[in-house]
Order: sequence, then C-alpha cells, then structure tokens
Amino acid sequence: MSSTFTYQFDTPTYKGTSTVPTGLFINGKFVEPVEKGTIEVLNPVNGKVITSVAAGTAADIDIAAQAARKAYKERWGLKVPGAQRGRMLNKLADLLQANVDEFSALEALDVGKTFNIARMFEIPGAIAVLRYYAGWADKIQGKTIETNERKLAYTRHEPIGVVGAIIPWNFPLTMLSWKIGPALAAGNAVILKPSELTPLTALRLCPLFVEAGFPDGVINIVNGYGITAGQALSENLIVDKIAFTGSTLTGRKIMEAAAKTNLKKVTLELGGKSPSVIFDDIDLEQTVKWMSHGILYVMNHGQTCTAGSRIFVQAGIYDKFLKAFTEHTLSLKVGDPFARDTYQGPQISQTQFERIMGYIKSGKEDGATVHVGGERHGDEGYFIQPTIFTECKPNMKIVQEEIFGPVAAIIKFTTEEEAIEQANNTLYGLACSVFTKDIDRAIRVAHSIEAGTAWINCHNHTEMNVPFGGFKQSGIGRELGEYALENYTNVKAVHVNIGHRL
Repeated sequence: MSSTFTYQFDTPTYKGTSTVPTGLFINGKFVEPVEKGTIEVLNPVNGKVITSVAAGTAADIDIAAQAARKAYKERWGLKVPGAQRGRMLNKLADLLQANVDEFSALEALDVGKTFNIARMFEIPGAIAVLRYYAGWADKIQGKTIETNERKLAYTRHEPIGVVGAIIPWNFPLTMLSWKIGPALAAGNAVILKPSELTPLTALRLCPLFVEAGFPDGVINIVNGYGITAGQALSENLIVDKIAFTGSTLTGRKIMEAAAKTNLKKVTLELGGKSPSVIFDDIDLEQTVKWMSHGILYVMNHGQTCTAGSRIFVQAGIYDKFLKAFTEHTLSLKVGDPFARDTYQGPQISQTQFERIMGYIKSGKEDGATVHVGGERHGDEGYFIQPTIFTECKPNMKIVQEEIFGPVAAIIKFTTEEEAIEQANNTLYGLACSVFTKDIDRAIRVAHSIEAGTAWINCHNHTEMNVPFGGFKQSGIGRELGEYALENYTNVKAVHVNIGHRL
C-alpha cells in the first residue's frame, strides 16, 4: 500500500483540498516501486518541494507490462464490446468534470500555468477528448472488399495490444487524454509514464479509472525518469507500440530503442519552430491578440511545441504591429498562477529557466536586439520576462532552434515568396499560421508552408476532431480526430474461400 499526499489550496481562485496517491498504479492498485526510489516534485513558483512520488524503474515497467498483457488477453480488447469501452470513457469524463476545479488547481500548482487557463482550456479540453473517443469506440470498423464471386474478403481493425505512452510536462492532463483516449477506444491496454516533473494530475486520475469501471491492468501509470522508466518502456518486449510526445532528440532515442528490440510501432509528436506570417492587410488588433496567444502566454508561457516563435511581418505593417504587440505584451501580468489577473506564470524548472536564458544570451551575442524583456522576472522561482527580439537573422539560434519559452523573434519581409522561403527554412514542420484578409493568399501560403497544421487568422487553435502532427523532424503519425485511431489498430485482411476448388 503506497502513501498519499494532501495539499490545502487557499488561493484567490481556488480553495479546497486535494489528496493524491504517490505510488505506482499497476494492475488496478497503488504499489511501491521495486527499488523504493522517489522523485521530488517542485513548485516552479518558488523552487520548493511540493511532495515526493515513487520512481519506477525497468523492473516496475516489466511488472506493469505483464499486468497489461494479462488484462488485454483476458478481460479487455475485443472481449469488451466497443459500446462498453465507450461508456467507461464517458464515465471517466464525467468523473473528471465533477472534479474539474481540483484538477485545474493541481495543474497550476505542478506546472505553473495559471489556474484560470487550466480551468478554461486544459481540463475541459481533456474531458472533451475523452468524450470524443468514447463516441468512436463502437465505430471502429473494416471493409468488405470485392474480389470475385468465389471469395469473400474483408478487413478487421484490431487493437495492437499493449501500448506504452510517454507524455511531457507542459500539458500533463491534455497529453494523457490524447494518448489514452484513442488507445482505450480501440481496445488496447496502456502503460503511461507521466513526466517526472509533473505527475500529480495523472496520479490523482488513477482512482477515477477504477471508479469508471476499467478492469485491473487496463490502465497503468508508472512514474519515473526518462532515462530509466522511459527507456525501459521503449525497450520492453511485451509492449507492442510506443506513443511519445516530447523533444526530437528523445524521439530519436525512442525510435532507436524500438528498432533494436521488437520493432514496436512508434508515433512521435516532437518539437517545432512554428512560423507566423503576417501580411500588410491584417486586422491589427486581432492579430496581436492571436500572436500573444500563439507564442508565449495563454499556451503555457511559450512552453508548447506549436509556439509561434518566428513572427514574419510584412514591411508595410511592421512598425504598427511591433508597437501594438509591444504594448500588449507589456500589459500582461507575470506572477502567481493563482492570482485572478495573472497571464504568465513561471517556467517549469531551473533547468528550463537556464536553457531559455541561455537562448536569450545567444540572441544578444548574435546581434539581435532585445526590444522587450530579456531578463529574469522577480528574485524567486523560474519567472522570465516576456521577450521580443528584433533585427533577427535566419541563421541565429533564436530563429533556428526551439526555445520553449516566452521568447519571440520578429523578422521583417517584403514579398510573399520571401516569407514562404524563410518560413520553410527549418528542420521542423509542426505548425504555422498566416494572417491576412486576402483569402486566396491565405490559402496559397498555408498550402506552401511545410507543416502538419496551418492556421489562418488564428494560432494555437486545435480541435479534438481535427488531426494534429508534424512534417519533417516534428514527428511521425497523427494525434486527435479519426486519424489517431490508425495509430492504435492493426489491419487484418481475411480471405474466405466460398467456391474455389483445387
């Protein structure tokens, strides 16, 4: 029997108590890790320890994999009709909805995002994804294929088996829902490793899995470090598929581990350096608000793979946009995630704080101009001032590399062709946005930029029923929508002889 952690919230936006189990959730129960290790969970507001949670290793991953395989074979998969799997996912969504404020508070505490943003966007979004895939659970189907009158040929879309999921720290509950929603709807058993930095909402969700009626072993949550538990999950021979969201570097390691073991299927949602192309004929006020939403602020202080961190602005509107964007940025409050008027909280960790400040230093040394920000905010925690660079060149690190922080590089352009060329000058291809009132140009440019998602006159505006994923080094496969189900099923072709004679 593992321990629990209780936190009393007494903030302007939420007052209440949350009790979170701190062990490993394997085979329907919380257990202690084999090696008895722990991980300290830190509050990014002040760097102090919130609690410690169990640290799983390869031995725990193997136990979870065996439990998942047994559950899949004996009491899950196609033994449970899709309609029943859908009811369980809907029940889980109901339970999460009933506790939405508590989960929002845990996300704000653990990640540093504002309570209001977690409450308005992240937790409701996770609930919506669970409901969406609950609706798909009894609609996964194959085809009858015409061959000739003496044969019946058809396909079945069968669950893959045991799915390993590794999720990042920036959107813990959202990423969990993106992984378990389609995996469970398709009938797979799951072992999920949350980030060691932000495990609290995944652990708090585990009792709700039981209450929703999922059989023991169908969902397993194993905390741990990437180099131990994550590596073990990627290498485990029982695991049939890995779904990962995180850095491109780690994605390569996961592909390598999968290739060297059982050639398990891999889907990867990786990094990005998303361009936003702003033409002269924009709605200035709306564009400024969407770019604020897109790069740093609402979407987790720039800690998102789709951050619009390269902002290309046409010469005719450049000065007006820069002035308006600057004024808007300076109006945003950085501070306590639980304050009602806070727009930007802290970065996730000291490591991430130093990484972002290193990029800011690099930008200065490379000759870019710090137009706004560029320094630490306050003297406690991991806060960074919203930062705008101007006079940026294509080869600068701040233009080429993913910063994952509240840092935007603004670049002036003249022609449409120039903007497209510069937008595509990147190793990444996750997302882009185009701002213009000319719909012909908007669609033309959106089609020309090499990215898996293109937004027109908006940014960071995903929908649960629309696929999401990247080109180039931004990933393999698609999340969300019907497309995601392809990642979690095997297609079997069945040939029935009804008349051929030898």
